[in-house]
Amino acid sequence: MAYSAEVIRRARERLAQAREDRESENRQHLAEAYNRLPRLREIDMQMRKTMAFAAQAVFASGADARQAMEQAKQANLALQQERATLVAAHFEEGYLDDSPICGCCGGSGYVGSTMCECLQELCRQEQKKELTFLNVGRETFEQFRLDYYPDRIDPALGLNIRTVMDKTLKTCRRYAMTFTERSGNLLFSGDTGLGKTFLSACIARTVADRGYSVVYESAGHLFTNLERAKFSNDETARDACRRYSDCDLLIIDDLGTEMPGQFTTAALYNLVNDRLLTAKPMIVSTNLTVDEMLKRYSPQIASRLRGSFTRVAFLGEDIRVLKNRGY
Repeated sequence: MAYSAEVIRRARERLAQAREDRESENRQHLAEAYNRLPRLREIDMQMRKTMAFAAQAVFASGADARQAMEQAKQANLALQQERATLVAAHFEEGYLDDSPICGCCGGSGYVGSTMCECLQELCRQEQKKELTFLNVGRETFEQFRLDYYPDRIDPALGLNIRTVMDKTLKTCRRYAMTFTERSGNLLFSGDTGLGKTFLSACIARTVADRGYSVVYESAGHLFTNLERAKFSNDETARDACRRYSDCDLLIIDDLGTEMPGQFTTAALYNLVNDRLLTAKPMIVSTNLTVDEMLKRYSPQIASRLRGSFTRVAFLGEDIRVLKNRGY
């Protein structure tokens, strides 16, 4: 699962802060305990001395050394028992627990070279924050209302509109719930106001909740970042472009609403082609038909969107208009 460098940075900062807070709390609790029970401080000092003595005895040899080590061990055990009894009698359970914030990685975030689950969870949270910032992530499949779609035949296609949209909803839900880095690509096509953005957002939220990195971008903003990254010294735009390439799932919303031009066509071809070559999933939503994409962009782009994407149809009437009518 490929999280962006920025998401990982924020997650590691949060983990470091949590580790520092835990250590500070432990120091504070220990100082308060020493204040209340001076004998506790004496025990801890004696335990450190016996441990140091035992460590020195390790490098010695002979019966005397072995006897000294055994005596140090017994003294240390007795001190541990006395300490445990005092702590249990005077403090609530866990008050002097100095265990790290994570038992697997000790709070470092990694077990060897593998990211620990504690850091992965923080990455998932930071990923969802990015989606929330873009007003994506509040939508759920349960909120999708099929009753907005008429239960009648579309005269142009000869298909029942509500049946088609029920299939579309199931396709999107299944894609989100079973998503992997090799899930393939979806092309959402249909007129304005039929739920393409809504279901894209549902997929984004669900896939991000499952721990995958998701970048959700409007076509206009995406091409602006690509242009700034190429022609200006805009590090923020460059970071965004790296995320377009590296994320597990890239969602491009409203393709066709951006300003057309040679740069847009070339940038779209490169982005789509690069992700297809690395088999990284994409979802593209557009109001354009395949013929309109052919005219607006290039035969190469239209061919890839038609041949390498599963088309998901959106039919019906503009839901925004229906809501304004009081439906």
